[in-house]
Amino acid sequence: MKEQPTWGGTLKALLYLLPALAVLSVFHLYPILKSFDVSFYTKYNYYKNIVKARGIDNYIFILHDPDFWRAMKNTIIFVLGAVPLTIAISLLIALMLNAVGKGKSFFRTVYFLPFVSSMVAVSIVWRWIFHHDYGLMNYLLSFAGIQPVNWLNDPHWAMPSLILLSVWKGLGYNVVLFLAGLQNVGTQYLQAARIDGAPKWRRFWHITVPLLSPTTFFITVISMIASFKIFDEVYSLFGARPGPAQSALTIVYYIYQKFNGEYQYGIAAAAAYALFFVTFVFTLIQLWIGRKRVHY
Repeated sequence: MKEQPTWGGTLKALLYLLPALAVLSVFHLYPILKSFDVSFYTKYNYYKNIVKARGIDNYIFILHDPDFWRAMKNTIIFVLGAVPLTIAISLLIALMLNAVGKGKSFFRTVYFLPFVSSMVAVSIVWRWIFHHDYGLMNYLLSFAGIQPVNWLNDPHWAMPSLILLSVWKGLGYNVVLFLAGLQNVGTQYLQAARIDGAPKWRRFWHITVPLLSPTTFFITVISMIASFKIFDEVYSLFGARPGPAQSALTIVYYIYQKFNGEYQYGIAAAAAYALFFVTFVFTLIQLWIGRKRVHY
């Protein structure tokens, strides 16, 4: 017969959890609740901490602010460009590394290095790569007869530049996850399909891809959430201005400008919760699709 937990044991467990709960409450829960409260401050004396008026004016402001919608549009374009590209390239590299007999650990480390590298150091390197006159990117394009592209100063190329940097930076993490997922693909299914005469692309599409669906689903969700929160890449690559003609302005950069540049804390908090709502909706859509597409 199972021994029922006692109040003494529960209290002891809570005492062990208390330090972690205190840290989470102070540094996570309280800022979340406080920022939600601040998003309704319409008149506020920040020096004396006196709220003079509350309301939904901050939410009405961002809904009528062209910069907010420009930032939202740019963020969604970035998500739709970076996430599928990252998944496709990561899966391709993982498949190649999985087929390598020797040196797999070495290549895995090489691909993972950009993920753990400093964003500031990486951005300095990529600013030189994207340099109009001396950059490596334009040098490689010249072999194909393509004229130099003004990557960082042309509004049409600012977002592709940001997507390329982001894909390269996060590639290693996704490759490692896909490699782990490939280790769980049962070889008996692939061998049975090979005996039946199924070509490689059929084995990949009808066996490997379905069995990798839990890993793909996880990578898709975390990549999408991270892409919606992109800020470091924008600030490091373009500096104080979010690209030419605000072509790389993202939601988090918009929040940063309102909070740190214009000191409009209520509007910044409202924009942050608007970002939360959009990310939440996209995540729910992915969960709904995952119920039908993911094979556990």
